[in-house]
Amino acid sequence: MTLHWTPLAHDGAARAGVLHTAHGTVETPVFMPVGTAGTVKAMTADAVRATGARMVLGNTYHLMLRPGAERVARLGGLHRFMDWRGPILTDSGGFQVMSLAGLRTMDEEGVTFRSHVDGAKHRLTPERSVEIQRLLGADVTMCFDECTPFPATEEQVATSMRLSMRWAKRSRAAYEAREGHGLFGIVQGGVHPALRAESVAALTEIGFEGYAVGGLAVGEGQAAMFATLDCTTPLLPQEAPRYLMGVGTPADILGAVRRGIDMFDCVIPTRSGRTARAYTSRGMLNLRNARHAEDPSPLDPACGCPACTRHSRAYLHHLIKAEEMLGPMLLTWHNIQYYQDLMRGLRIAICEGRLDEHAAALEAGWAPLREENDG
Repeated sequence: MTLHWTPLAHDGAARAGVLHTAHGTVETPVFMPVGTAGTVKAMTADAVRATGARMVLGNTYHLMLRPGAERVARLGGLHRFMDWRGPILTDSGGFQVMSLAGLRTMDEEGVTFRSHVDGAKHRLTPERSVEIQRLLGADVTMCFDECTPFPATEEQVATSMRLSMRWAKRSRAAYEAREGHGLFGIVQGGVHPALRAESVAALTEIGFEGYAVGGLAVGEGQAAMFATLDCTTPLLPQEAPRYLMGVGTPADILGAVRRGIDMFDCVIPTRSGRTARAYTSRGMLNLRNARHAEDPSPLDPACGCPACTRHSRAYLHHLIKAEEMLGPMLLTWHNIQYYQDLMRGLRIAICEGRLDEHAAALEAGWAPLREENDG
């Protein structure tokens, strides 16, 4: 049986379910920590597992450049290479390639680009992207697409989306079905409802094991993102998992879950941890702030991670100011733990039919604290 999703409960448009993969089951809604180059930055695999995370993301572009997909395959695949026993989703490399504006040229067949590592020339097509993800051993493979830039004219967005739909058809043709593995199509179309509907229709005609919503969280703002989800998610197949790519903050995730999204990934919790910012049940804290220098209280009394149970805000502030690597490590662990706890709470609330009440409590907790970086 291929990768599939089974529903457990609904609360409004929100869904709780289980994703079944070759490397185990994953309860949804789920947040996947980003392991770009075969590691979640500042974390061991055991530490990531300790947060409750069951699925992580790897990056096709970075892994094809270093150490190379063929090498990873020879060494037993990405799961063995990075000591991750659970499912892995790999993005297609499209976002990274498209961000290399001065280093790449694009045509109907694919993209030619120069590596940001050593300047070597590479060619990435839908077929090659799918092949790389197979060599890595991804449970979830993503179609190769063009991540449409923002802002762009409606005509530019339409041209880009239709190219991605042609590439999606080629990705499907190149994909080799395997037990417990699946291929996700990616909906594009910017913030234009008609183009999003056209993209969904094209992808569902091809048929995929899951569907991602791409091209958001690129500068359009939360209101536009939510409006786009409002017109897109209802069109997606009810029986398939839905993945919102590259999103986001806790508030973004809450809003997207309420609109029927099942899967998320984002660098925000790890990047924030490395820049002294911590997400908590009372909002975001900046541990660089001098107000924490003599604060003996825990980072978040509601959290069970090592940063919160073993250390004070004063100690974490000291580590950051002293530029000790333990500071970013502890804050990254905390942020991933917070995101996993957030998703667990959302799953329980959906199953118990009290998502509105739970969402109101979350938002009330986030509201009081608005910290600025005062050094």
